[in-house]
Amino acid sequence: MEELPITITIFSTTRFLRLCLLISGLMLLYTTTFLVNANGVASSIGINYGQIANNLPSPQNVIPLLKSIGATRVKLYDADPRVLRAFANTGVQFVVGLGNEYLSKMSTNPEAALAWVKSNVQPYLPATNITSITVGNEVLTFNDTSLSGCLFPAMQNVHTALTNLGLDKQVTVTTAHSLAILDTSYPPSSGSFRKDLRGCITQILDFHTKTGSPLLINAYPFFAYKGNPKQVSLDYVLFQSTATTNKNNNNNNNAGGSAAAGILDPVSNLRYDNMLFAQIDAVYVAMAALGFKKSPSVQISETGWPSKGDEDEIGASPENASKYNSNLLKLVMKNKGTPMRPNTQLDVYVFALFNENMKPGPTSERNYGLFKPDGTPAYQLTGISSNTSSDDDHNKTTGGGASSSKTNTTTGSSPPDTSSTGYLSISSATVVSWSSLFCAFQLWIFYRLSLLRVNVFTKLRITHTQSLFPLQNQSTCCIAFAIAPTLLHSHPY
Repeated sequence: MEELPITITIFSTTRFLRLCLLISGLMLLYTTTFLVNANGVASSIGINYGQIANNLPSPQNVIPLLKSIGATRVKLYDADPRVLRAFANTGVQFVVGLGNEYLSKMSTNPEAALAWVKSNVQPYLPATNITSITVGNEVLTFNDTSLSGCLFPAMQNVHTALTNLGLDKQVTVTTAHSLAILDTSYPPSSGSFRKDLRGCITQILDFHTKTGSPLLINAYPFFAYKGNPKQVSLDYVLFQSTATTNKNNNNNNNAGGSAAAGILDPVSNLRYDNMLFAQIDAVYVAMAALGFKKSPSVQISETGWPSKGDEDEIGASPENASKYNSNLLKLVMKNKGTPMRPNTQLDVYVFALFNENMKPGPTSERNYGLFKPDGTPAYQLTGISSNTSSDDDHNKTTGGGASSSKTNTTTGSSPPDTSSTGYLSISSATVVSWSSLFCAFQLWIFYRLSLLRVNVFTKLRITHTQSLFPLQNQSTCCIAFAIAPTLLHSHPY
């Protein structure tokens, strides 16, 4: 019998390879997303690196401390060149700060803003990964109208400077606000900004929306508990409660909390098992009331709990600080959103990296650090195996004051290179295990596809095979597509 040429289009080499590429692309996208979500544990943890102290380790010795807590984002209150140089080529993302004392000049002098960016940002790029500039800190709640009036023009001028230097796509401009910009925060569904600030806040929100920068909020459930410990549940502020109906908080403006173990928002019917999430959602509602329902995003630029306080600072203890920060970090690691925004990533900067012995104010102000100045943990984080010691009298006020930009002038002793190793070791073993299994599954799929390809062509007895790719190369190509995603595994350090 005469063999006739058989033309098959559905299983042609070109279409088959396109099919392989399509499937590979979809699997690659899924794998990449999976890895980002899983490894987002580390990338989503931020830390405030304040330096109002005279006994802190050198910036070089801070790098291993950040690794130990899985932090890949750092927020400064200035643009300390020692820090920015030390962290070059580490991959750590930096937010640098322009202090309140600069606002007046920056708001009226675009050239001054340009000069500041040229001196404090541009020289360190791209080696140091500077992603944002905070212009001022909690300016709107100083109740200084002259300073408040300078904020928005200063933000505009700094952004213009970045644009002129071609850096506006890499570095955003924002400012950090106290939660006190809210007039009402409980229940979250009733969140609203202070009437006297709405005009300025509307300008700032519009700026964020146009430039793609986030709204930064400093939120401290500790203050709500300290101010009213009989009405605010400690479990609720420490992320340890189970959301239950709370009907006795009609006049509470601290974003939720009586002795009940959580709250049910009577308007939205959403349940809250911690105060921080209620505070964040109150901000979202306040933004929506001004017409900003989808953007900008909200980041918590400061939140934390002191490990020591004065006699009237109820709740300030190593135990409570451990519970607050341990539970907070667990939520961040789970990429858990708020009840109102469950699919929105929780972006948080913990306050703070170190106890700062020169900060003015009550004792708590000098004891927010995860670490003591010698690099040892200030307290044990729950579920983490490390050698820690209880807080002591190491951090005493030595005099002096602090500017609003929270900078320091001197440094002291350095921790040993291995200090705090394992303090908060965020293991990627589970991530590697699951991603490896998934990549193995991809390999198996493409192996089966290659066999299918061979079987189809064998059974069809195609005569014009010289125009086709060799089957062996086709199989190799498929396997290469499957292996490629495994090359994506990388680490920030």
